[in-house]
Amino acid sequence: MDVMQTVPASTYTGRFAPSPTGPLHFGSLVAALASYLDARVHSGHWFVRIEDVDRQRSIKNADKAILDCLHAHGLQWDEPVRYQSACDDYYQTLINTFFSRQLAYYCTCTRKMIRQQGGGSACNCRNAKHGPAGAAVRIKLDTPVLSFNDRIQGPQQAGSDCATEDMVLRRRDGHYAYNLAVVADDIKQGVTHIVRGSDLLPTTLAHLSLYQLLNAPPPTYAHIPVAATEPGYKLSKQNKATAIDPHNAKQNLVQALKFLHLYVPDTLHGASCDKILNWATKHFKCETLPKVSEIIVDKQQSAFYKD
Repeated sequence: MDVMQTVPASTYTGRFAPSPTGPLHFGSLVAALASYLDARVHSGHWFVRIEDVDRQRSIKNADKAILDCLHAHGLQWDEPVRYQSACDDYYQTLINTFFSRQLAYYCTCTRKMIRQQGGGSACNCRNAKHGPAGAAVRIKLDTPVLSFNDRIQGPQQAGSDCATEDMVLRRRDGHYAYNLAVVADDIKQGVTHIVRGSDLLPTTLAHLSLYQLLNAPPPTYAHIPVAATEPGYKLSKQNKATAIDPHNAKQNLVQALKFLHLYVPDTLHGASCDKILNWATKHFKCETLPKVSEIIVDKQQSAFYKD
């Protein structure tokens, strides 16, 4: 099953793909900045995609706030912004093809029920021939990808049933699953390199399994440490992380670069965002970031990273 790319793959094509569930916080700025710099270091393209496949979690006008904030920090994308909510037909076409290859099936089980059945690909619905009513769509992972090498975190191995479980492609409520949408869109946009937070590391093997089933070349992954206020408590919109102030863009960039182990010279602290980013592009090396899943930042002022 070959999935055609709308955007031809360059030597390097990266992306930042936020969900419109609230404004950017310090952690999301770091992720955007790291993916942007890695693309610029490699003279590549950098795209922005709004991952609004889950309509229920999306907040009105959050996408505009995110895009305006990126613009204020000098992070300019190279192609029109893609919205997942406009791609339902594309996702359904892929699911229909999986059904035609007898790789997809309707499932009425919860993850708990699948674990009780033995986990992995042991779902009883595989052969039950359920109809679509009240069912999710899952894909058969008979030969899942079990390992890959991350540019930052190093060799990764499957450590749970999540990597081998028949993943959901479309939920019971009719919404297309994140795992399908993100892989389908990255293929469609010709993404070759993905730099993102380590909180998404556990999903990567499942994504690589989808690439394998779609006969598409997988991207190279780099998972940066996430910002957390205490161990296991990352900055996120769900955790009510402080929104960054786009009016303080230069200071925000300096702090985000510090998190990425780049210390902007004092002479550039008052410079424009473009000058700061030009300096950072000359010094950024993704592979030199620490092989840790998170870095603790100031709890009281989570919008900024402080020593």
